[in-house]
Amino acid sequence: MDINSLLQPFGRFGVNLGLSRILKLLANLGNPHHQVPVIHVAGTNGKGSVCAYLSSILTEAGYRTGCYISPHLVDWTERISINKEPISSDKFSQLILQVKDAIQPDHEYPTQFEVITAAAWLYFAQAKVDVAVVEVGLGGRLDATNVSDQPLVTIITSISREHWQQLGPTVADIAREKAGIIKPGCPVVVGQLPPEAEKVVRSRAQELQSSYIAPPPAHQITPRWAEYKTIKNSHIIKYPLPLHGQIQLTNSALALAAVEILNNTGWEICQESIVNGMSKTQWPGRMQWVSWNQQKLLIDGAHNPGAAHALRDYIDSLDIPKITWIMGMLATKEHHDIFRALLRSPPAGGASSPKAGGASSHDQLYLVPVPDHSSANPLELAKIAREICPELSICETHPDLSSALEAAFTSTNNQVVLCGSLYLIGHFFTISHSVN
Repeated sequence: MDINSLLQPFGRFGVNLGLSRILKLLANLGNPHHQVPVIHVAGTNGKGSVCAYLSSILTEAGYRTGCYISPHLVDWTERISINKEPISSDKFSQLILQVKDAIQPDHEYPTQFEVITAAAWLYFAQAKVDVAVVEVGLGGRLDATNVSDQPLVTIITSISREHWQQLGPTVADIAREKAGIIKPGCPVVVGQLPPEAEKVVRSRAQELQSSYIAPPPAHQITPRWAEYKTIKNSHIIKYPLPLHGQIQLTNSALALAAVEILNNTGWEICQESIVNGMSKTQWPGRMQWVSWNQQKLLIDGAHNPGAAHALRDYIDSLDIPKITWIMGMLATKEHHDIFRALLRSPPAGGASSPKAGGASSHDQLYLVPVPDHSSANPLELAKIAREICPELSICETHPDLSSALEAAFTSTNNQVVLCGSLYLIGHFFTISHSVN
């Protein structure tokens, strides 16, 4: 049986936050999560790249390193890996059946995410990993990954208003949920947070007597190299930065702060392992340059306002005068805020300067549905986009991504950028038969 068929019966339970089902399930499986040292990573944006950095560095340092991320782009097996090697389909299927057998008929049925999470813990325990880097699925406090009593370190990368329907209407509410991964006496590494979020997270850390470490962003020394100053003795570590965008100065610093904490508690991760691990880090679908019919295309998830601002900053740093956007978004996302971050009206009285934060009036927008997900209606998105940026020279909808790509590359010499949903990026990889 393939993975889709095995997971399909659990799909109908959707998002159902809470720890009771996963804890019962793990208990029935022998509590595999108790056998796995964990680095737990939460945040609105940046958690995936931090997980990728840590997984690569720890693997390079010779540790048997599990990694659990979500969502996947093309294949379920991307979610679970050891030493950056995805789990095989056969092994994943076998684990899902094992989890399924552990579900007691008189207990509440687990969600799909809980089943996959249980399978990941089981895989890591069976493989006797030295450490697992585990990404939170949604929020933190009630997320199915939040079952480890004593993580080695927790990381909260960023906090902004996303998934407010489940996590609460304000940034402070969302911060409380994400701060739920902090455990008594376990250090927490924290990125740059809005003041109201920082207050909540810092208060929670103090309450639990957890060290609160907030490293400044790394310093860029060349376009592709950065340096990090260690917290304990101000030692300088210079390293390559393979992922694009200014945001990676923050994300890489968070990963290196976590590495420093491990080194201070007896782990052995030398500078060479850090440099080699950073250089080999891959995180597909995030500010990635790819080819479409031998033409250069920039792709990025940019599925919330924070990610959209990071993408816009990266594009502006390249001094690209005109953009042709291809976008699709889920119905639940903050469409107005994402468009405001990406679409720029030219200044009055002349051509714009991307360095000054404005796009040319010749920008274009092609809107598509996100296949197989609760997609926003492209016609409704077009109306919003026109209100926010009436100067768009083209704003049209297409029934699918392939026709939008064809139209975009045919009608313009602008740089084409595909963004708006990780699921849309995954669909792009499916139709282009490549993830790297």
